Amino acid sequence: MNRTKTGIEGLDEIIQGGFPKNSITLVSGPPGGGKSIFCFQFLYEGIKNQDKCLYLTLDKKVEGLLAQAKELGFDFQPAIENNQIKLLYLNINKKLVYEKMTNEILSGEFDRIVLDSITPLSEMPIFIKNTGENNPDISMIDSGDYSEGRNLPSRRLHLQFIMNALESSNSTSVVTSELPMGSSLLSRDGISEFLADAVIKLSFDPTMDRRKLSVMKMRNTKHTLKPQDMVIESDGIKLV
Repeated sequence: MNRTKTGIEGLDEIIQGGFPKNSITLVSGPPGGGKSIFCFQFLYEGIKNQDKCLYLTLDKKVEGLLAQAKELGFDFQPAIENNQIKLLYLNINKKLVYEKMTNEILSGEFDRIVLDSITPLSEMPIFIKNTGENNPDISMIDSGDYSEGRNLPSRRLHLQFIMNALESSNSTSVVTSELPMGSSLLSRDGISEFLADAVIKLSFDPTMDRRKLSVMKMRNTKHTLKPQDMVIESDGIKLV
């Protein structure tokens, strides 16, 4: 199987060389767990390998994201100028946010895609226009006027719509999810872990000052379930 290198030192060695190409990996963790750093490293590795990359952000505007990445040692500005990476802020309070997102994902231009994070999208209300057919018009998903359709607060429908778009893009994707401390789930919504091809959980123990990375599942990949010790240093995440 073709593999996509993760950029995380020590991770490729325990997952047979990297993420399966064209797969979707869910990276879940609590605040401060290292999700954004994981995404930076994944895309930075892509840039080094001449991959075309897309970063979709819902939590931070692009300027703040670039500043954060640069402080951590990942300067994306040269790659932006070379059209090797595109960073796009998605405002979930705006109409047509789904159309904007899926148009980018399905453009066919990108080898690597990051969606950081899926949590705000999974919690949006859903508007589906009644087309009178068996298949609803999911292109009309919106947070605006519901007078012509019906509101379906279904997380699974949101998440399937997003995951299907990523799968159709033929890119290798990383999707992040917030995860409350002590949660027994693998994502905040409790559904994404079943739809993704792979799940990586980031965690930490403040009392022991220790961080862990666990590969919970990964299709077509032989891997250990044992939590791996990890550190976050000036050049990013490393398994130790």
